[in-house]
Amino acid sequence: MITVFANILVAIDGSEASQRAFDRALETAKAGNASLHAVYVVETGLFSSLPADNTVEVMYNVLKNEGESVLARAKSQAAASGISLTTHIKFGHAGSELIALAEKNKADLIIVGSHGKSQADRLLIGSVSTFVVTHSKVSTMVVRL
Repeated sequence: MITVFANILVAIDGSEASQRAFDRALETAKAGNASLHAVYVVETGLFSSLPADNTVEVMYNVLKNEGESVLARAKSQAAASGISLTTHIKFGHAGSELIALAEKNKADLIIVGSHGKSQADRLLIGSVSTFVVTHSKVSTMVVRL
């Protein structure tokens, strides 16, 4: 028996791994006629040790703008595939934000890439996919490169 999901949440960050995760989310949503949500999380923990001045605000704005751009591309790709996409930008710990959004939107599947934009991200903030798999009550698919 093939499990069909009704409400899918996919994490995207502009990396190749997240693009593959998004492609898989589109395929899965289309096959099951599911609702699809995409989220970009601005990882605020990266800046917690910096002094609270306008430099941090500039960095947040750059990352927010990047997120909006990544989500706009995803929305266009989804529309070209005949899928309606709801987008979200969140601020905080990526894993925690994914889990909270999945619970809030009653997602029955979370899709994440196996890693983010750089290996440095893993050293600094840990693996988001590992965090989600470990802590989420929602089924999670990790898409590898």
